[in-house]
Amino acid sequence: MVLLQLSAAHGPEECCLAVSKALGRLLREAQAQGVDADVLESVAGERAGTFRSVLLSLDGAGAGALAAAWEGSIQWICASPCRPGHLRKNWFIGAARCEAPAPALAGDIRFEATRSSGPGGQHVNKTASAIRATHVATGLSVKVQTERSQHANKRIAVMLIAHRLATLKQQLQAGQRAQRRQMHHEVERGSPARVFRGEKFEPV
Repeated sequence: MVLLQLSAAHGPEECCLAVSKALGRLLREAQAQGVDADVLESVAGERAGTFRSVLLSLDGAGAGALAAAWEGSIQWICASPCRPGHLRKNWFIGAARCEAPAPALAGDIRFEATRSSGPGGQHVNKTASAIRATHVATGLSVKVQTERSQHANKRIAVMLIAHRLATLKQQLQAGQRAQRRQMHHEVERGSPARVFRGEKFEPV
């Protein structure tokens, strides 16, 4: 099983539309290649039917090859359907395969079997196949019910938590970089704690 994320990042609404179009094509390719594809998470764009990001699970013999065919930057050449007359005709989105979780991660997760909910026919609530997984250290929690077996849902849950932990780490690092930039621009000019002079950086 592979997790693949399509993202417009901070691009304009045209990029969110491109994510939607890429998702549709990817799902059609998955079906043609016998790969099971499920949308696990999505963030909607401002316009109806568009997505800021989509996280999919790909499962089957051809899942790795399909993900590899999409990984990287995706360019969409098209006059803007959102802003008629706009000069820009090149829009870029990204597709990234999520890293496989560390083998030890499952040991840090508490699993709870629950009944599935929502549409899906009469079989949905007959068995407790859905899994709620909680990362004990951080409290991150996900519920997965896309598959009919607990084992498959548990596997997806571990991958989802690994993805969210990686995202949190990236956000923390980005925040630290922003804080360092802010400190660089907001260094207090008066009352220095230490003073140095010259190319040899000698203390005064």
